[in-house]
Amino acid sequence: MPLTDTRLRALKPKDKPYKVTDERGLYVEVTPTGSKLWRFRYRIGGAQKKLCIGSYPDISLKQARDAAYEARRAVASGGDPAFEKRKRKIRAEFLSAQTFEAVAREYIEQMMVQNGRADGTIVKANYFLDKLAPAIGNRPIHEIEPFEVLAPLKRLEATGKHETAKKCRSFAGRVFRYGVATTRCKSDPTSMLKGALVTPRATHYAAILEPTELGGLLRAIDDFTGYMVTKFALQIAPHVFVRPGELRHAEWHEIDLVDGVWKIPAGKMKARRAHAVPLSKQVRGYLTDLAEMLGREGYVFPSARSSKRPMSENTLNAAFRRMGYSKEEVTAHGLRATASTFLNESGLWNPDAIERALAHGDSNVVRGIYHRGKHWEERVRMAQWWSDYLDELRTGGKVIMGKFANG
Repeated sequence: MPLTDTRLRALKPKDKPYKVTDERGLYVEVTPTGSKLWRFRYRIGGAQKKLCIGSYPDISLKQARDAAYEARRAVASGGDPAFEKRKRKIRAEFLSAQTFEAVAREYIEQMMVQNGRADGTIVKANYFLDKLAPAIGNRPIHEIEPFEVLAPLKRLEATGKHETAKKCRSFAGRVFRYGVATTRCKSDPTSMLKGALVTPRATHYAAILEPTELGGLLRAIDDFTGYMVTKFALQIAPHVFVRPGELRHAEWHEIDLVDGVWKIPAGKMKARRAHAVPLSKQVRGYLTDLAEMLGREGYVFPSARSSKRPMSENTLNAAFRRMGYSKEEVTAHGLRATASTFLNESGLWNPDAIERALAHGDSNVVRGIYHRGKHWEERVRMAQWWSDYLDELRTGGKVIMGKFANG
């Protein structure tokens, strides 16, 4: 006899669980505690199986019959409703543990640390995560909506940190796309936020562009009285055109003082492409002196606190401030702009050779051949000319900048 609500309410607990059938595999199980649990019994391949539907009266008689009907349809189509329910439960439990912060930290470890990304890049990624975590860190990544990401970004904007807000959005987007690729979420909600943030005004690294001022800087470097390794880094930096992070991560095994070339592996370059730096006789002299002091193992410019770590990211700029130069006057990164401007204005060098020396847009397909790339011979001559020119400026010699025929 099919069940009714009157019969269901009248069912009393017994010492042991017992069943009361409804129809077509649906029944209610009454436990000794008085719970009334809906169950649906079915067979697949001769094996009897059971689907747990829920408890009465939370699940009404009609709802239980509707659920049994859907389960019968699934079985008729070759499905297994109990198995599918277990899968949904497991996935729900899995996804609830996949918070934005958990996925972001996995992304940093798997896709950045293990892929050899630069230390500075990893530090910045953790910084961006710290800015986002208070708002969405504990949220399951698959549930996060665009407005939830926008809120912390707008708070950053309100403090004037437009560039930070933009980079945080970009970092969040990479985390969500990693989540999609690893089945933790279905889409990247930050893709909806393009145009929602203020476009930061382009800023340029402070750089010295006058010969007399550059000569003064070089003399100030020679008079620097701080940590000796920092002084060597300051002396070498104007000569080699590299980014500060590439300089401070230099290792002795990358440097060939005999052939005069520094081979920087792809993992240390911004564009992730191997790069070679020709070393002038002046730079080789500085490096030879430094090697006599420290030996030729590990980092060329180690931290004052540990030889196993490179000097910190702010060391060179801090040294400039100690020397009396403000951040509006000179920066370590700005030395690249200084070299680029002077070399281009000299008229002596092919602009493409200058761009390649700065590791801009290096499209050489043969990545493994460091020192036979296009413009290499010209770059060797240019590196020596530039070092000689810097020596002239440092000593206060007369140097004429102008357009000359390439000789």
